[in-house]
Amino acid sequence: MSTPRAFEAPPPSGDTRVDALRSLLAIVDRLRAGDGCPWDLKQTLASVAPHLIEESHELLEAVEMAPSAEVGNIVEEAGDLLMGIFLLSRIGQDEARFDIARVANAVCEKLIRRHPHVFGEGEAKDAEAALSNWEAIKRAERGAKAEDASALAGAPVAMPALQRAKRLGEKALSAGFRWADARGALSKLKEEMEELEAAFEEAQGPNAGEVERAHLEHELGDVLLAAAFLGNYVSLDPERAARLALRRFEARFRWMEGALARPLADCSLAEMMAAWGKAKEQVG
Repeated sequence: MSTPRAFEAPPPSGDTRVDALRSLLAIVDRLRAGDGCPWDLKQTLASVAPHLIEESHELLEAVEMAPSAEVGNIVEEAGDLLMGIFLLSRIGQDEARFDIARVANAVCEKLIRRHPHVFGEGEAKDAEAALSNWEAIKRAERGAKAEDASALAGAPVAMPALQRAKRLGEKALSAGFRWADARGALSKLKEEMEELEAAFEEAQGPNAGEVERAHLEHELGDVLLAAAFLGNYVSLDPERAARLALRRFEARFRWMEGALARPLADCSLAEMMAAWGKAKEQVG
């Protein structure tokens, strides 16, 4: 059995941020060395990428759930995500495709290029103007590469639907496709709700079939999309709003189960709704 070797941190540079990143880089290099960790050595770009999505969601949850004075979970989850990026880059290096230097340099160049109001002669008086400039530069870059130059380009199809709706809404707003104010977006949501109600009634009819159900699904999607777009007008993230609503639902449902103390199938709807009302008072 080989004797474990203690990790030796690189000599200090005088900048604790740089020192920490150099240590992480050295650890990942050691894990991927020939006598490193069997699990890390087995990983590929394809196997690591899904973990980054999971780690991103865990970081997001840590940010949303942590009290203002408690950052331990945020630090831990951010570290896991950072480690994943370093591991992904080391795998790319081992395959002679790219490395962490190329990754870092690419994003540095992009940040400088898309912030002409900071690193050049451009202007941006507020956050909205900065975002508009960013999207305009991004579209120009895509056009130069003969890529999709639409104002809506760059929102991955694999993103969660509400998150992608928010991103597409932001892009549409930045391009100038927008209501005069938030009330216009709210009116659109009400309009879609009316169309959903009409489709619902059609789908409940005695002769309803797949066509009516497809129409109902269509209108339900339009309502969800309109609600997500409304979030952009009132500076609220629909994905976050949905997550918070799910947490409230789960907390209330679990409280209701405990209060009734018997299978829900044995309870009447009136009993469940009464317990639900109390759950809202108890857990919010």
